[in-house]
Amino acid sequence: MMLLIVRHAESVENADKYSGFYQDPRPYSGIAAHSISRSIVGLTPRGFRQAQWLAEVLPGLMNHEPHVYTSTYRRAIDTALIALPELPDGWPQQTALLDEQHYGDATYMTKRELFDTYPDLAEDRRQRKHIWTAPGGGESLAEAVSKRAAEFAALAHSELQTPCTVVAFTHQTAAVALRSLLEDRALPEILADERKGKMRNAAILHYDLRDGRFVRTGTTIPPI
Repeated sequence: MMLLIVRHAESVENADKYSGFYQDPRPYSGIAAHSISRSIVGLTPRGFRQAQWLAEVLPGLMNHEPHVYTSTYRRAIDTALIALPELPDGWPQQTALLDEQHYGDATYMTKRELFDTYPDLAEDRRQRKHIWTAPGGGESLAEAVSKRAAEFAALAHSELQTPCTVVAFTHQTAAVALRSLLEDRALPEILADERKGKMRNAAILHYDLRDGRFVRTGTTIPPI
């Protein structure tokens, strides 16, 4: 049985991060910024083509009926609907377990504005990003995001007790937490890998369930 973890296709936030979404000073509140990130940010034309590429590639990877999950963010949902347009009723299912890390009041703040506004958090954000907890109800990668990842891994493990392929459309930070858990590697080690080369939009991580444990078997990278 197989688990496929897919990072959403390129979003307008990915493409226009430093000239559009991050402004100094930020022109909106943290709550408004998070709402924009969750509900409004969609795919670029390049992201649409990446999702079409997924539609060509994913059927050949899936060895059983797909059970498809997405985060609750528009960019992940849109990617899934384009990539797998003919799913049975009830799929895909949205779950907050696959959501992006919640950056709370820091959402879309530049680093300068963040460090000036929350100087007590600056050192953790610079040196220990995995334990940094975003202000204003945000999450840390090491605690909240990793806890959600563990819950999704348990859900996937349960689904795979019957023949199926679980496909998860998610985000870079959630994929980091899932990799750490599924590959039994420390978060700083995974983050070091990410600094060398971040998981690309529309990339697919492959895991097989063998003797009750997930085993990484490969990665499929989009050509676009």
